[in-house]
Amino acid sequence: MAGSYANSGEYIKHHLTNLTYGQKADGSWGIAHGADEIKEMGFWSINLDSMLFSIGLGMFFLWLFHKAAKKASTDAPTGLQNFIEMIVEFIDDSVRGSFSGKNPLVAPLAMTIFIWVFLMNFMDLIPVDLIPWLAGLLGVPYLKVVPSTDPNITFGMSLTVFALVIYYSIKMKGAGGFFAELAFHPFPKFMMPINLVLEGVTLIAKPVSLALRLFGNLYAGEMIFILIALMYSGGWILGISGGFLQLGWAIFHILIITLQAFIFMTLTIVYLDMASQTDH
Repeated sequence: MAGSYANSGEYIKHHLTNLTYGQKADGSWGIAHGADEIKEMGFWSINLDSMLFSIGLGMFFLWLFHKAAKKASTDAPTGLQNFIEMIVEFIDDSVRGSFSGKNPLVAPLAMTIFIWVFLMNFMDLIPVDLIPWLAGLLGVPYLKVVPSTDPNITFGMSLTVFALVIYYSIKMKGAGGFFAELAFHPFPKFMMPINLVLEGVTLIAKPVSLALRLFGNLYAGEMIFILIALMYSGGWILGISGGFLQLGWAIFHILIITLQAFIFMTLTIVYLDMASQTDH
């Protein structure tokens, strides 16, 4: 597809633009055509491609695990059942190693985060031109297929985790205990303003770092795939080199997408464990 654009900049810009729906400058509602229209739409616009793929992958995750659960057997387990049992055991070990309290929500939440984030990250291994090209045949101007390269998605997940952290902090420690944790540590009580600033920044940094870490790593990975794809329009020598580079980066990227899903899951468990501790 790179050869069908006027220059490399247009190709990169096209692949980094979401399919966005919102209110245009003239008051009408519709799909944006270009970054300028997306900027004019402002906060209330919605990235249709991010929502489509994230929700679709979430439904695929639920369907796959439901299918395995319905056909589960102790006599003749299928390969899918063995694979899912391995994942469940891995998640269970991770929760037991990082969460010291008792909360029936943590393990299911951890598994949901790990599988869902992994599936969203896995979309980065699909050739960058394939799905956008198919969408273009149907008249869709833009299409980003990796939801985790959209900060709206990563912040949506991290803010949900943050809301759970605040909820369990107040539930386990009480409103007064939660405030005391922010106001009276790490320095003595008479330095409460400084404590509030330090602990407040630490608290706010949790969802921000959680979201930006996932977004930054996957965005960088997607950009590398796009830059490699540009090599195919530079002649057969660059094309062959690009093929080897793409294969090597894809193999290495398997580790990245798995690691980022694991980190997001582990930090969620750790944050909830800290929120549940009452002896601070």
